[in-house]
Amino acid sequence: MTVLSPAARERLAAIRAAGSLSALCDVVDAADDHEAYFAAKDAWRQLRGRELDAVSDAVETGERVPGATVRVGERTVHVHGITHADTTAEREYLREHVHEFLDAGATVYCEQGIRGMYFQDVPGACAMDDYRWALRECQRRGIESHVDGDPFDSLTEDVGDLAAQFQAAAFSLVDASGDRFGRRFERAVGSVASEFFRSHADHATGSDFASFRLRERAAEAPSELWRLQRYYECAFLPQPLEREWLRRHDPELEFVTHARNARMADYVVAHADGTQPNSGPVADEPSAKEREFGDVHLVVGAAHQPGVRYYLERHRDDDRRVGSFDVVLD
Repeated sequence: MTVLSPAARERLAAIRAAGSLSALCDVVDAADDHEAYFAAKDAWRQLRGRELDAVSDAVETGERVPGATVRVGERTVHVHGITHADTTAEREYLREHVHEFLDAGATVYCEQGIRGMYFQDVPGACAMDDYRWALRECQRRGIESHVDGDPFDSLTEDVGDLAAQFQAAAFSLVDASGDRFGRRFERAVGSVASEFFRSHADHATGSDFASFRLRERAAEAPSELWRLQRYYECAFLPQPLEREWLRRHDPELEFVTHARNARMADYVVAHADGTQPNSGPVADEPSAKEREFGDVHLVVGAAHQPGVRYYLERHRDDDRRVGSFDVVLD
């Protein structure tokens, strides 16, 4: 078993405690916020991976569906990160286990859009309002939107432009090249392609060849989802740091990605005692009394899982409050 040295644990704790990029400069001995962000990313990726290796259940719930588990008050919340690639394999996998959760008396909440993709005919699977909330907040703040069309027609949440399409096409070609030239060649070319196509904002959303390849594999073989989840756990710094970086480079993208993580965590906590209305377009939902203190399962995109976990832990530690919670219906 991997054992973190005292120095490694201290460095991880220092990165976690840094509430801003400027505070991070002292932690990694960087000259400015830009240098601090990338230096911390490199350190975090290595140390967080070793930390997860040392605690084998850090990314698995003990169930057959991998995820992160946080105890919040009287409830155990499981956050399951998926690809939402709309493949037959992932659909069958998720539906089987969501039915098991519901049969066991658990509550199931889905990132907005996932319910329509996988669980439209499953009454107990409730949709949250995270995406609609993000768009409303962008409008409230006068942030210019470059999301085209109705975001609920699909789960395509890329707010990038033509570059994002070129990136996906390039990654597909690199992925295919591995079959011919070997995986070592694939990793090398994939790394080059990642740097060539990746913007400053992409660093905060995990948009690179490694995540692309892991998503492709997990979408066809859902038993591999844990690898994708592990990747994002190591790729993302603690939420305040990623959000500050992204807010500087793309304010709208910050709202439709990491800010939604906080919204989903708050949504669960706000609904836990049954005092708030539920916005999920679901019929015959069990009442709060019927599922009192039952487990809660969240089905979200894998890139959201570390952030949702982070904010649930803030609720667990009494460092975050829901306050007034208004559901966004339209």
